[in-house]
Amino acid sequence: MPNLTARAHEHAPTPGRRLIAVGTIRRLDGRTLTVRATAAGVTGSITTTGGAR
Repeated sequence: MPNLTARAHEHAPTPGRRLIAVGTIRRLDGRTLTVRATAAGVTGSITTTGGAR
């Protein structure tokens, strides 16, 4: 009788580089604050929204 067993899961190779990022968007007093952080650094902006002035 043949052996029909098989492994349940084959592991894929780990990529050399993974994207890791975190960010947030907040709206306060008619302004939008956007911040994003990655392994390369942190960026952000503050823009006015069309509503309250």
